[in-house]
Amino acid sequence: MKFILDNWMLIAVALSAGIMLFLPVLSGAGQGHLTPDLAVQWINRDRAVVIDVCEASEFASGHVIDAKNIPLGQLDDKLVKAVKNKALPVIFVCQSGSRSARAVGIAKGLGYDRAQSLAGGLNAWRSANLPLEKSS
Repeated sequence: MKFILDNWMLIAVALSAGIMLFLPVLSGAGQGHLTPDLAVQWINRDRAVVIDVCEASEFASGHVIDAKNIPLGQLDDKLVKAVKNKALPVIFVCQSGSRSARAVGIAKGLGYDRAQSLAGGLNAWRSANLPLEKSS
């Protein structure tokens, strides 16, 4: 008890540090969401494959450069053909990030352990002033 009383400040700092380290896990940061900047790093450094899970009309109006379009409803059937190497990182994108978050669950069920969702989707990509391309 004397140790605790004599070192209460060190104990408080240690507890605070532990809570701050555990906080991202509680808030869901470890659940497969990438910021646009981190997504660009994955694309450039790790050769990540970008899969846009929007419908074809949404994809045609604007998408991440070199992204492949596989609508969410067809992901189970077409993902294995589009990305044969399951060790590659796969970034799923949609307009807001909700469909791509569901796509991560599907992909992980198919064995793509490095599947991630672009947090905020194309809206966040545009806000970060990153380039888009349109289909003709």
